[in-house]
Amino acid sequence: MKVRVHVSLKPGVLDPQGRAIHHSLEGLGFSGVNDVRAGRLIELDVDEATSDDALDEMCRKLLANMVIENYRIEKVAA
Repeated sequence: MKVRVHVSLKPGVLDPQGRAIHHSLEGLGFSGVNDVRAGRLIELDVDEATSDDALDEMCRKLLANMVIENYRIEKVAA
């Protein structure tokens, strides 16, 4: 089973990477972009028997920093 974990910074946490992207877009002449928040995507290939609880535990223990990040788990249809 394919699983995607979308990790993003919590609201209010400074995002220097997002700020750099925003600045670069402006420098390239793109207007109308009010804000940029950068995150990351982690793709996992797991056994069909892997439970939602196990996926959640993986995120909480390793894949996301729960102090400053949120995550969303998406199961991808084959």
